[in-house]
Amino acid sequence: MQSFARGLGVIRAFDAQHPELTLSEVARRADLTRAAARRFLLTLERLGYVSSDGRGFSLTPRVLELGFSYLSALSLPEVAQPHLERLSREFDESVSAAVLDGGEIVYVARVATRRIMSVGITIGTRFPAWSTSMGRVLLSDLPDAAVETLLDAAARDAPAPEPAALRAELDEVRARGWALVDQELEAGIRAVAAPVRGRHGRAVAAVNVSTSASRTTLSRMRTHFVPALLATARSVESDLRPFEVARME
Repeated sequence: MQSFARGLGVIRAFDAQHPELTLSEVARRADLTRAAARRFLLTLERLGYVSSDGRGFSLTPRVLELGFSYLSALSLPEVAQPHLERLSREFDESVSAAVLDGGEIVYVARVATRRIMSVGITIGTRFPAWSTSMGRVLLSDLPDAAVETLLDAAARDAPAPEPAALRAELDEVRARGWALVDQELEAGIRAVAAPVRGRHGRAVAAVNVSTSASRTTLSRMRTHFVPALLATARSVESDLRPFEVARME
């Protein structure tokens, strides 16, 4: 199991900002010795998940197979996509859906109208949950004990949220049913998110609209974006419910 975990760590060393890495870079980012990193990379290369030009390494499209089963079983991306597209057309803004994985959100569906962040967002992109609108919506739906565990873990990261302030924010999000983040993940970016609830009432995902602070006021986000976003979330819930029931049968 330890070797399996380390192999996954090597794959996760690559991301949108680091699509190609040297052996030393992989070792550092995966917290491995150069010898161990080399063994994992050669194994992944033999399996077709990694390619090398002799100087650096990069992932191949075959790594998409690793997440395909999850996305297929989830049904959420396929169900949500047309709703995200309609909402995106309504405001001419980027719209996304994400799920919670530990203390991070993972993007599972997205409609991008323009690039407004310095970091490119694609399916599979991860961000700390506490710093995003979708993450706060999903965190607010967790039991208090689970939130405390995640806050303890976040407190060891830098930069870390102020626990008391974040708890208060999550209480507000829980009460109003949506989250608004103003230039916290990145300067100049605003986003509002709402939960997508499963048949038992728990949030199984979140959807959001992101925009530029120079283009959209906070007032407009609250009065125009929020109602449309909540309606979109309800529509996704309605279409997702038959898939949930089918899985139980």
